[in-house]
Parts: sequence; C-alpha cells; structure tokens
Amino acid sequence: MIIDIHGHYTTEPQALHQFRDQQLAGLADPARKPTSMDLSINDDVLVRSVEPQLKMQKDRGSDLTIFSPRAAGMAHHVGTEAISMQWTMVSNDLIHRICKRLPDNFVGVGQLPQFPGVSPANCIPELERIVNELGFVGVNLNPDPAGGYWTDPPLTARHWYPIYEKLCELEVPAMIHVTSSCNPNFHHTGAHYINGDTTAFMQLIQGNLFKDFPTLKFVIPHGGGAVPFHWGRYRGLAQEMKKPLLTEHVMKNVYFDTCVYHLPGIDLLTKVIPVDNILFASEMLGAVKGIDPETGHHYDDTKRYIDQVTGLSEESRYKIFEGNARRVYPRLDALLTQRGHAGKKL
Repeated sequence: MIIDIHGHYTTEPQALHQFRDQQLAGLADPARKPTSMDLSINDDVLVRSVEPQLKMQKDRGSDLTIFSPRAAGMAHHVGTEAISMQWTMVSNDLIHRICKRLPDNFVGVGQLPQFPGVSPANCIPELERIVNELGFVGVNLNPDPAGGYWTDPPLTARHWYPIYEKLCELEVPAMIHVTSSCNPNFHHTGAHYINGDTTAFMQLIQGNLFKDFPTLKFVIPHGGGAVPFHWGRYRGLAQEMKKPLLTEHVMKNVYFDTCVYHLPGIDLLTKVIPVDNILFASEMLGAVKGIDPETGHHYDDTKRYIDQVTGLSEESRYKIFEGNARRVYPRLDALLTQRGHAGKKL
C-alpha cells in the first residue's frame, strides 16, 4: 500500500470560501457574519470536489492520502480566537465528511483552533473531538500562529505542554505546519513554510523536549526544510551545545516527509536522513502544481522520484511508502488492520 501522509483539501466548494468571507466581514460589521455553520454542501458536491485528487492517486500509483484542511487557509493570525475555533470546526467537519464517503482514499488529519498568544490548551477540546468522534489519525500544529512574526514561545517551551500531553494520551502525531504569512518578507510556500520546518528542527535541538515526552511524534514536512542539506551544521551545533547525537536527541521522535520536488533533493534526503525517519508524501494538491519542463512530469509527483532512487532496498521502500506511516500514525495502523490491510513486521 502506498500511503501519502501529506495531502490538503485545496479544491473546496465555493460555499466554504463564502462562509469565510462572511466570517471575516463580520469583524467590521456583526450583521454580516454567518448565521449558521451549516454550509449547505451536500455529499455529492464534496465527492466531486476531490475528483482531481482521486485522479492523481490513480495516475501516480498511490492508494491512500492522509487528508487535512488547506494549510494556508488555517490562517490562525486572522480574526479572533472565537473565529479560529469556528473556522477550524467547519474545516475539520468537511474533511470528516469526505473521509466518510471515500474511506479507501482518504483518512483525516485536523487543524487546531490556535490563535497568537493564546495557550494551546484551548485546542484540546477540538483535538479530542476530531480523534475520538471523527476518527482522525493526526493533527497539524502551527509553531507560529502569528503568521510570520513568531510571537509565540519556541516549541520546547512549557507553553505547548498541554497539547503535547493530550497528543501523547491520544497517540496521535503532529505535523509541524505553518500557515499563510502576513509578513511581506516571507512568501508563504516558498519561504515561510521552509522557514517553519527548519526553525522547528533547530528549536528541538536546543531543548530537551523528548525527555519530558518520550512518546511524542512530530512530522516535519517539505523534506525537513533546509535540514537535510545542512545536516552537518545541525550535527555540529548539537555537539557544541553538548547535546546527545541527533540520532538519540531528536530522531527517535522526528520524521521528515518527501515533499521535495526534484530528484536530486530526494536523493539527498534518502542519503542523509535515516530511512526509518522518512515518510512518503506529495502534498497534492499543494504548493507546486505545474509541470517541470526538464522532465515533462509534474513537480509534485514525488513517487516518481523515489522510484528512481538507486540503493534503496525493498524493505526501505516499504518503510517509506507504508511501514513508517503505520508506525508513526498508530491509529492509522489500527484502522487499516481493522479493514483487513495488515502491515508487515519491521
């Protein structure tokens, strides 16, 4: 089974965008805010909206996508804490409905109702709801709810501990994923996303978070940002800080995905990062949708790159495409096993 652990709902019906427009217009004029969270979107419309993803799954050879709301759309820096809560619930409910109609194609991961300066403890009720009631297997956690200004504490600060405690209790991993940037210095997908990935990894090196949370699991997307390319830098910095080797200090708890859009980048990722820490992902439909003129194929057809990597054993390919996902997302493994798709013993 080919499991894509990083997909976003980027083909939402217009009714969702209209709801969001009304929600934000209500900040200036309360009379314009939506009167109901019912978007009046029927299931057939939802299924039609994900037909592009279904076609890509078939054409590119993947089987199942771990599916979450549009990352840029989380926009935790917009509005108020109450608006973030409402928007999060609406967005997560749509993901749940799609996964319920297309269970063989999608499994849900949710966003959280974060807001700058507010304790992540406010996210716990929604986290419990999406896991216990909606059957989601993971969550996206934004390390910078300020949208490019980084006003909240580092991920290793006790500010974040309430949400970590609940993640461990529920046995769900968090993908460290920023949202859109309101800082004009940082393009959201080209700079802010990669900044977020790289910054999160460095914060984890500086702290000792996993001593307090040995079962906490983080997925750092987009190939880990700049980390694999500068692996020697991070090993050296950890050494200067008198930290344990990265393999002991962070890599028992941190995983990278394969949202890297050229073969040399995937080659580097698989040579530098231990295979046990790499999970297949494509981010479709995500940051880069075009066709690479050098290859004639879509940039985000990442399975094609992995298939071309030499030196990967069949066991390593199994780990990247399926085994690691089942290990990092235990609720996904339980769900697939219940459906009769038992994984291999690693």
